[in-house]
Amino acid sequence: MNRSILFSALLSAVMLTACDKPTVVNVPADTVVVPGPAGAPGKNGEQGTQGDSGIKGDTGNAGIPGDVGTPGVKGDAGSTNTIIVPPPADPAPTTAPAN
Repeated sequence: MNRSILFSALLSAVMLTACDKPTVVNVPADTVVVPGPAGAPGKNGEQGTQGDSGIKGDTGNAGIPGDVGTPGVKGDAGSTNTIIVPPPADPAPTTAPAN
């Protein structure tokens, strides 16, 4: 009987050890790259060369002359009478009605 108890204990230990245990995998965290501070600005570039002058264009065509206007109507003969028109008189002041 001592052997059967010992055998049962060993058998149960082996059976418990043989159970499927999940494997834990530690995934490393993603590394985030942070840019550093901006560097000093570079030197200015050299001045460019002067560009070529363009080609002169052709002279345009002459325009068509306009039509001759009609002659004006002859005015009346002058007179020796002078008419003077006086400026209009100022309007009379209005008074407000009493309440």
